[in-house]
Amino acid sequence: MIEYIKSWYQRHFSDPQVVILALFILIGFAIILIAGDILAPLLASIVIAYVLDGAVEILRRSKIPRFLALVLVFFAFIALLRLILFGLIPKLSQQFTQFFRELPSMIAHGQDLLMQLPDKYPSLSQIFTEEQVKEFVWSIRSQLISAGHNFIAQPLESVVGLITIMIYLVLVPLMVFFFLKDKYKILEWVEGFLPSNRELTNEVWFDVNQKIASYIRGKFVEVFAVWFITYVIFVFFDLDYAMLLSFLVGISVIIPYVGAAVITVPVAFVAYFQWGFGSQFAYVLIAYAVIQFLDGNILVPLLFSEVVNLHPVAIIAAVLIFGGIWGLWGVFFAIPLATLVNAVIKAWPNVNIDEDQAAQQEVASAGNSQ
Repeated sequence: MIEYIKSWYQRHFSDPQVVILALFILIGFAIILIAGDILAPLLASIVIAYVLDGAVEILRRSKIPRFLALVLVFFAFIALLRLILFGLIPKLSQQFTQFFRELPSMIAHGQDLLMQLPDKYPSLSQIFTEEQVKEFVWSIRSQLISAGHNFIAQPLESVVGLITIMIYLVLVPLMVFFFLKDKYKILEWVEGFLPSNRELTNEVWFDVNQKIASYIRGKFVEVFAVWFITYVIFVFFDLDYAMLLSFLVGISVIIPYVGAAVITVPVAFVAYFQWGFGSQFAYVLIAYAVIQFLDGNILVPLLFSEVVNLHPVAIIAAVLIFGGIWGLWGVFFAIPLATLVNAVIKAWPNVNIDEDQAAQQEVASAGNSQ
């Protein structure tokens, strides 16, 4: 058994470049897994700078000096951040608070609707009783209200939370600026710690870098596009909590296949309690379905054509695995991380069948000689 393990190790890890690539991957995952919370501002700054660098390069290709392009992109980022902090977040917070204030009455109305079902459909009385309905509704009500209060109170529950928010608001933009400004100096400094013989690692990074950069920038565009279009449609129909619901719809595109189905529930929930099963309710759901259809069949192929070539099962598995490890960040980067794993598998030296058979014969002959 030891000889088989030794033979497998020699076939797959005898190349020093393979060992270097494996070490890079293991060290990277270990740092994020162990010190991810501590390094969260740094990692967030790297991601934002990575996204903004694409806009800087586009301006550079338009014959604009790099520093001027950097300043323009950075001030645009600061303006967007200010709009989010002072325009979007207060409105979202207001609608979120109002929603949870009205949630008990919505749930009570839903309970009355459920209690009427056994009268309209007597066969349902054999499936659930009145007490079971009340217990089920009460459980949902208590959990939703508790989750809402925790969500609202969590960021401001302590002085430490306030300090953390202030650190993010000051440090992250500052680090983003320096990452953009000193990009080549930082890359040169990092390369000084890397071994010179790393052709396989460079090959994997070149392939992954192009795909991940296109994916992340495209995903930001998709989120804002779906969010804006959905907000316009919901305002047109005068749907309650239009900003909050459209924001949830925009964020839902981060989770492939699952996000749109999950967000359908609150959209239908609010539409029903505003209009009931009427024409407005149907129009809103049809418009929502059209948005999801256009996103999945036009916007996504347009933004992510040839970026990722992964099976849907692999994408869902990546969302479950990396989301379970790193939460929302893991969900957002599930596809880039899955792309990295796929690129590593493709670049990993393949073992020739003849060589494999020869190695097995060598192990067998060694066992016979003993």
